[in-house]
Amino acid sequence: MTHTNDSDERGGDSAPGEDRSQILPGVAGYTVGLILALGLTATSFWATSTHVLWAPGIPIGLCVLAIAQMGIHLVFFLHITTGPDNTNNVLALAFGVLIVFLVVVGSLWIMAHLNHHMMPMDQLMNLHMQH
Repeated sequence: MTHTNDSDERGGDSAPGEDRSQILPGVAGYTVGLILALGLTATSFWATSTHVLWAPGIPIGLCVLAIAQMGIHLVFFLHITTGPDNTNNVLALAFGVLIVFLVVVGSLWIMAHLNHHMMPMDQLMNLHMQH
């Protein structure tokens, strides 16, 4: 009994719904993604090491470059698109982003309240010396 496997005929890794008839477009997509990712990485290193940019604006610029880098990775490497067959992937990504957001904001909120309600260090040291 011969069994033909569709994945052997497709010849590579691709997202559901993509045309799998040729290998070259897939390699070209990965190459474009790699070039864009390397360009954004080089730009972020350049932005931190140059004095051409306004110093207080560098963190904002790095955040913009980081978000662009995430977009490049999602589209070119993880094949997250807006197609109807990628709905579950987009929902899973959105849920992951929500969880990370809640953890980061919750941690910052807890640390801010702990800092606000903590006894000043000089009073804490005096209390320690009395006992």
